Amino acid sequence: MIVQQSELTVINLEALVADLSDPDRALFERLFRVGTHVGQLVPPSSMYPWIERQFGSLETVTEQRVVRVTNLHTLDDALFNEVRARRPMEMQNGFRPEEFAPGSNDPLAAPLEGTPADAFGRIEGRFSITASNVAKPDAISGLVVFREANPLHFTREHVIDYIETATRWAEAAHRHDPSARYYLFMWNCLWRAGASLTHGHAQMMVGRGMHYGKVEHLRLTALRYREQYGSNYFDDLYRAHELVGCAFRHGGIRFLAHLTPVKEKETLLIGDRLDQHLMSSIYDVLACLRDDLGVRSFNLAIYMPPLGPTDEDWSGFPVLVRIVDRGDYNNRTSDIGAMELYAASIISSDPLTVARHLCRHFQGPQPGIAKNGDGAM
Repeated sequence: MIVQQSELTVINLEALVADLSDPDRALFERLFRVGTHVGQLVPPSSMYPWIERQFGSLETVTEQRVVRVTNLHTLDDALFNEVRARRPMEMQNGFRPEEFAPGSNDPLAAPLEGTPADAFGRIEGRFSITASNVAKPDAISGLVVFREANPLHFTREHVIDYIETATRWAEAAHRHDPSARYYLFMWNCLWRAGASLTHGHAQMMVGRGMHYGKVEHLRLTALRYREQYGSNYFDDLYRAHELVGCAFRHGGIRFLAHLTPVKEKETLLIGDRLDQHLMSSIYDVLACLRDDLGVRSFNLAIYMPPLGPTDEDWSGFPVLVRIVDRGDYNNRTSDIGAMELYAASIISSDPLTVARHLCRHFQGPQPGIAKNGDGAM
């Protein structure tokens, strides 16, 4: 079966993989398992008018194709059904931009007076300053407080400054306590993403003993993969995404619209180091999600090797950035339920569509399906 350009969607992923050359299909299938199934239902005639208004047609819901993608090494598991994007949602009162205005109840409006410092002091950037976390998620944990209160009013210079300031903080924490080596940067944008304060800020931690669980799990996965196949897990992960039109390179950075996302529109960036180019690319992805795809609430995390020497093998582990959409901030329905907590992610967005938007934003070549082992066209 030859998949047409108009059919380049995750719903047709199984057919896309079947069209690959034998070596490329073997590479993809050693990383991912793909299954396609049809869910059927029989609505009463009394529901027909509502279904047609809500979903466009009766046929849209009576037979629904669901695609399940499983990473065979990390066991990340995602179920894709585009119909779920049209299901009804209860909305709360519209968000008011003035809620971003610093007020008397905003401790981040005047961080020198409203937040504590760390034992090793504060780090100040052009557009941000650090503070110690009052209710600490780990012993060495802090905030980067943005001078711009509205977390969606970010520029390239802002994003680079926020990450640079956080990284300087982590290096200062490591000098203060050399046993603290495992740095994690996180940005929870607005309450849908878990932020307790709307004033723009990011968080960072430096752990002891071992990296945080999900990072360590990924390191061990990559190590086992190298031992089994003799190749780098992250290189093959990128290649598998590239083969089905979900990845591209730009300026030395690899971009993936994740095939097993934790939630909607998850994008991965893979770089060799946390340098200006990678930080600038993070801005580009955030700007694309915000300006082209309407994302207003997101989570961002940066995984990287330890700040100092350790006994573990971190060779071949890159700097990995994960960014995920958390949905409309006026939506009363949580995007995380029992399935996400205990089973698999349920996804309504299409990674191939996300990849095409990212490519357009970067004005790079549009991703396509690889033919005859030649890579994305």
